[in-house]
Amino acid sequence: MAFTAFAANTEVVEQAPKKGRWIVLLLLAPGIMYMLLFFVTPFIQLIITSLQVPAEGQGIGDYVAALQFTNYWAAIQEYWPQILRSFVYALIGTVVGLLISYPLAYLIGVRVRSKPMLQGILLILVIAPFFISFLLRTLSWKQILPTEWMGTDFSVVFGLVYNFIPFMVLPIFASLQSLDMRLLEAGSDLYASPATVFRKVTLPLSMPGVVSGTLLSFIPMSGDYVNASRQFLGSIDTAMVGNVIESNFLQTQNYPLAASLSIVLMVVILVLIIAYVRRSGTEDLL
Repeated sequence: MAFTAFAANTEVVEQAPKKGRWIVLLLLAPGIMYMLLFFVTPFIQLIITSLQVPAEGQGIGDYVAALQFTNYWAAIQEYWPQILRSFVYALIGTVVGLLISYPLAYLIGVRVRSKPMLQGILLILVIAPFFISFLLRTLSWKQILPTEWMGTDFSVVFGLVYNFIPFMVLPIFASLQSLDMRLLEAGSDLYASPATVFRKVTLPLSMPGVVSGTLLSFIPMSGDYVNASRQFLGSIDTAMVGNVIESNFLQTQNYPLAASLSIVLMVVILVLIIAYVRRSGTEDLL
């Protein structure tokens, strides 16, 4: 009798994990389908397009499937200045954005934590630009900035910093908001100066927010094509790789070249992200 009950209980325990696995798969199914439809499938199509060659005897924009891997080398060889410029602009914009965002996030997340109303007002001011179209915000600076500044490196980097600074502030604020204030008080009690407490306690504990904020800023900055566009804050001399991709897709209809540049951009960004995250000691973000 006891053996029968034990066997029944064992069978129930064995069936429970199997049932749990099916429930987990059902819950994950919508997300998996979404990723397959809107990420994996377009990415595969992008790779196929990047390897195409012009169709013989056809007009502009007509290409056939092939394995033309030299498209990647041709894209890099022709547009390496724009690729390099994109990452230089993104790097400068990320560094400047961090220098502006960290003090602001520190003010909101630490200094005014005891004043919820003021903290809420400051957060609203940070996210308020999101209520206005990205294009309208950028175009407005074309009317505000002095004419002699337009179409320069400064105007493009300025636009990048302005448009993406909320993506930097909010993750850093989230890290600082969850910071245990008793740790800062303990540092002061141990006779550490405010600068030492910040360097030894506050900054290391907020590094996940710093890394997240810099990634959320650097990645879209690298592929941005609005700020550097001649219609907005840029010129021909400030064109980024996003502008080249846009012109090849929509104007010259050189789809393989545009697709090759897109993949090159993604690969370089991925390599830089992995190196940066490992260097910062926050591998758990990967």
